[in-house]
Amino acid sequence: MHLPSSIQGEARMKTFLKKIAGTVSFPFRCLKKKNPLAAFIAGRIVTMAVLLFLLGLALFALMELAPGDIVDQMMTQQIATSMNSSSAAKSQAVQDSSFTSGQEQKLREELGLDKPFYSQYADWLKRIFVHHDLGVSLISRAPVSFLILSRLKNSIILNLISLVFITSFSFLLGVYFSSKAGTRTDVAATFFALFFHAFPGILLLILLQLFASVTGLFPVTGFPDFPFSENPVKFSFSYIHHVFLPLLASFLGGVGGTMRMIRSTMLDQMGLPYIMALRSRGISEKRIYLNHAFKNTLNPYITGSANLLASLFSGSLILEIIFAYPGIGRLMYEAVTQQDVNLVLANSMFVSALVLAGMVISDILLAALDPRIRYGKDS
Repeated sequence: MHLPSSIQGEARMKTFLKKIAGTVSFPFRCLKKKNPLAAFIAGRIVTMAVLLFLLGLALFALMELAPGDIVDQMMTQQIATSMNSSSAAKSQAVQDSSFTSGQEQKLREELGLDKPFYSQYADWLKRIFVHHDLGVSLISRAPVSFLILSRLKNSIILNLISLVFITSFSFLLGVYFSSKAGTRTDVAATFFALFFHAFPGILLLILLQLFASVTGLFPVTGFPDFPFSENPVKFSFSYIHHVFLPLLASFLGGVGGTMRMIRSTMLDQMGLPYIMALRSRGISEKRIYLNHAFKNTLNPYITGSANLLASLFSGSLILEIIFAYPGIGRLMYEAVTQQDVNLVLANSMFVSALVLAGMVISDILLAALDPRIRYGKDS
């Protein structure tokens, strides 16, 4: 019995795809037998690269769907400037209008905006991997790498300080209130944790800025108005003064959920049989809390720390806009409003790569700290 040619062709295609998949996965299967953790890390890195590729394609498609482009904005600004100028300049602008309109298409061709979004994305990837260049901003004409690095350090400093404070106080308060479970102190702490966790972050930032404006105790901006090289000591104290309210908003918004997670994990651990066995041996409660139950709260925190870091970076966008903090979130906002494609894509990919790298690092730390986790055949 002979099968139709279409079915035979489909079967051959499936066989061919299976061979390709087997060939591609062969190095990973060999590495998994020799070193399961290394195979897991390699797989996560490959997954991260695929996600970044799809993210970049989606960003180019979204920018294509947005009404207008940067050339339209340039033309609008030029017309607005000519309308606000003198009558002589107005007449000259009217005479040059046809010339300007004729240059519009040429400018789109120079910037590559006349191509489909997938062709623009292919050109961008070629520039990245072949020429190792992120391009230049379409607005300021400055190198994109310079703009990102000049703002990225400010955002990293702000978010790392927030992460350290949130982590330290969450563990201290979570462990302490787990020992006071059911008391009035625990109920009050849980209420305030839920209140600040559910409170809108943008409203809290606006209220804190209004507080700074009315009282004059703190500046309404989040960054000093002079560079670090001018006076490092003065800049450090001024920086602490400027970022106190933004850090307070970030802390209040993040400590509630993390503290409740650690508190609930501690309570779960304290009800397990091994805790009863330790108590039966006469081991002190302090040692049980700190040496045994506390260690097991690290696993869920490490798992959630990548999400916490991602939420801090995404939340810093609003923070940087409201408090005029020169970070990467505000740079992204300015690039999106101006439709600066090169800057938007590079900025988004950079932040996404940091978040995905944080997730991979959290998985590695989890495997290193917990001997029960093995990324082998049974994982």
